[in-house]
Amino acid sequence: MWIRLKRNLKEKKSSSLYLLLIVGVTVFCVFYLSSLAVAQEAVSGAPSVTLSLGEGSSERFSVAIQILILLTVLSLAPAIFIMMTAFTRIVVVLSFMRQAFGTQQSPPTQVLIGLALFLTFLVMAPVWQQVNTEALQPYLEEEISQQDALDLAMVPVRNFMLKQVREKDLSLFVKIAKLPQPKNPSELPTFTIIPAFMISELRTAFQIGFLVFLPFLVIDIVVASILMSMGMMMLPPVMISLPFKLILFVLADGWYLIVGSLVKGFA
Repeated sequence: MWIRLKRNLKEKKSSSLYLLLIVGVTVFCVFYLSSLAVAQEAVSGAPSVTLSLGEGSSERFSVAIQILILLTVLSLAPAIFIMMTAFTRIVVVLSFMRQAFGTQQSPPTQVLIGLALFLTFLVMAPVWQQVNTEALQPYLEEEISQQDALDLAMVPVRNFMLKQVREKDLSLFVKIAKLPQPKNPSELPTFTIIPAFMISELRTAFQIGFLVFLPFLVIDIVVASILMSMGMMMLPPVMISLPFKLILFVLADGWYLIVGSLVKGFA
């Protein structure tokens, strides 16, 4: 009798649980379908943009597609900023300087990148001002078309890159692309100028990095030879030479020399 009563209680509990589960799923489906309907109404009532693809044909893009296109452009912006500006040379030289000190985290990476960014803004300010004056403002005032604005905006950027690039690097990428020999720089396509500018900037950065390394390397050699002559072979020479490197850098006003030479190198 007691066993039967237990079984009846278990069956009642299981049936009540199933009933609650069915009610919960039903309520969830109702709320989910209603939220979908509201979302569809909101999307249908959202503003859209009409893009003309030719005579008599047009496509409508919703706000979601516009946001997707904007995010795609923003994702390419860091690569464009690194490849077509002075950022590469500056950040490579600053990283060489930190390695010459022998410190792994001082100055921190965030500080070096921030300094490189602001120095890049300083160097590229005349170029961006020319782009704003000749391309962006006329386009915003609807005086020129979008294609004309892009063409005008690329002119000062191309001129900046051509001032820093080597002819040897340009000829290399022209040969790789199997293009005819251009008669003047205006005939060079942009996709050959950008990689040539990149390797030219890396070459210049490595040359400056070599000059930055030399005085610190001399200090390391002198300290290591002194420790060897004193029989202190177990003492790391970097630990002893680091204070001398720091005092030499401060007395020579190293930040002024390095930053000044980097910025003046783009003049």
